[in-house]
Amino acid sequence: MRTGWGFLPTRNMIRSEWTKLRSVRTTWIVAFSTIASGVTLSVLGISDLLGGSLSDVPAGWDPTAGSLKGFLFAQLLIGMLGAFSITPEYSSGMIGTSIAMAPKRSRFLAAKTFVVAAVALVISLLTTFISFGVVQLMLHGAGLPAAGLGDPGVLGALGAATLYLTTVALVGVAIGVLTRSSTGSLAVLVGALLLVPALLPGIPGAIGEAFGRFWPFTAGQAAYTVVPVDGAVAPGLGILILLVATAAVSTASHWVIRTQDV
Repeated sequence: MRTGWGFLPTRNMIRSEWTKLRSVRTTWIVAFSTIASGVTLSVLGISDLLGGSLSDVPAGWDPTAGSLKGFLFAQLLIGMLGAFSITPEYSSGMIGTSIAMAPKRSRFLAAKTFVVAAVALVISLLTTFISFGVVQLMLHGAGLPAAGLGDPGVLGALGAATLYLTTVALVGVAIGVLTRSSTGSLAVLVGALLLVPALLPGIPGAIGEAFGRFWPFTAGQAAYTVVPVDGAVAPGLGILILLVATAAVSTASHWVIRTQDV
């Protein structure tokens, strides 16, 4: 199957990348760990409320966002899933063979990105909806405010949460290409997902405020809130910022894989 668009992968290339991804045991370990950690940490995140009363519920409590606290760690794992889709090929030297079999390097990377996106979408859906369902059942059982899928804004927030995790996986693919290293990818993801959102908003003045609101992953997390958070961007703007940043880093990865020796 051929396509008139030079950057689009063929069906055979997508099938090949799927075979490579599913044949690696690490893929399934990371996939299961993403779901398990997302659900477990989400439950732990609301555990301090379960033994209390309604008066202990904080003002502005958002049951939907509160059920997704496990994303703090799950995002790192799914980002590494994206990076692991390509970094072993660099470390083993197989990247040369993979590129030689592709008509164009951008098609090779597009095929890999497509497969990672499909797998990450399933993992993200499971992580999001299982976390939400388990936490809401626990909140309801404890007599605390809970959310339902039919409540205003909830389904949209869960869809945004699924898109958020899937997008982080695509960022992971791009970072894997840029660093060519699993260790390097982990370091970059830890910095981008955890350290920058935690530390840089503490800088006094406009710089700290900008990082607190407009850092792509911080902005993206605002997309799966139902109750507005003071100082956060609007959900639509948040997901837009994240998608633009993802497009930028993905474009950089395509440029690198096309112009540098493997």
